[in-house]
Amino acid sequence: MSLPASAASAPMSISRCRKRKRHRSRFRCAEAPAVSTVVGSGIAATDFLGAARRNRRNTVTLVVVMIGIGAVLAYLLGAVIEAGEGDPRFNPAASGVGFGFAMIMIAISLVWTLIALKAGDRIVLRLVGAREVGVDEAPQLHNVVEEMAIAAGIPKPRVAIIETDALNAFATGMSRDRAAIAVTRGLLNTLNREELQAVVGHEMGHVLNLDVRYGTAVGVFVGLIALLADGILRLGRFGRMGRGRGNDKGGGLQLVLLILLIVAAILAPLAAKLVQMAISRQREYLADATSARLTRNPLALISALEKLGASGVPFAQANRAVQHLFIVNPFRDFSAKASALMSTHPALAERIARLRNLG
Repeated sequence: MSLPASAASAPMSISRCRKRKRHRSRFRCAEAPAVSTVVGSGIAATDFLGAARRNRRNTVTLVVVMIGIGAVLAYLLGAVIEAGEGDPRFNPAASGVGFGFAMIMIAISLVWTLIALKAGDRIVLRLVGAREVGVDEAPQLHNVVEEMAIAAGIPKPRVAIIETDALNAFATGMSRDRAAIAVTRGLLNTLNREELQAVVGHEMGHVLNLDVRYGTAVGVFVGLIALLADGILRLGRFGRMGRGRGNDKGGGLQLVLLILLIVAAILAPLAAKLVQMAISRQREYLADATSARLTRNPLALISALEKLGASGVPFAQANRAVQHLFIVNPFRDFSAKASALMSTHPALAERIARLRNLG
């Protein structure tokens, strides 16, 4: 098996990784210097450990913020319902029903968090129709993934294929030793081996830097917030939340709370979208640099990105909740092109320009 030159220092790192696994401790091999040394004079040193630490902190912050958003929506929903009872003693700032709904939402969110930690990668793979494949079915892909894993000094991720002619790839998982890399059939059929290696190197960078943990958590929680907000808007449109049964004052207060609830339900997915956008841009640059570092071939990634950017094949299986995970944004509609500010990915031209400066 041919390995990229950067894999030369990997065996000792892998050995330490396996030894620690036998002692039931966490994998630490990704923190070995196998990929933290500069492999080309044009590639600046990258703080991989710092990126991983930031992603750990950001994951915790994300969970707290998303649970808070869900609790606020649930409280407002309960307050609207309680206001409809027309009780003159009702205080919107101390709604018993609202607090009850908020507590239920927090409990649901905590369960959702546990599900994400346990099975977030499988949820994401299922969302986009990715199917795990063995070595016999995709020998070259497995070979390339193994090469990049050895070069990065981390366990080999699981391998999956999405049956579409669109050109794309992504990585998911909650840890370095429990990750998966998925590529589309179109990408496998279009890229040559060096380009495929560069794309897999990019995704391996996301695994190495723990972008996958944060990105997977974002995808799961964005989906939850979107479902909650959509349900509230449907209730407001078709239900009886706006029909107070009490006096005029109670009905007016309920209307005010209902308006606040609807506004919050509209803004919550936008807030989740901003979080989704914020996580992607610098991480994409870092993953591009990691690919160049692992393969010593930034030109291969440039060529791959140019092919991905030129492809006009629609990606029907793509899901907006996880669009930030892909190497290029799978949505080519107006909203994705309208503003660089609202994009989950940096412009391909900028990414390519930075890669050209690496060599």
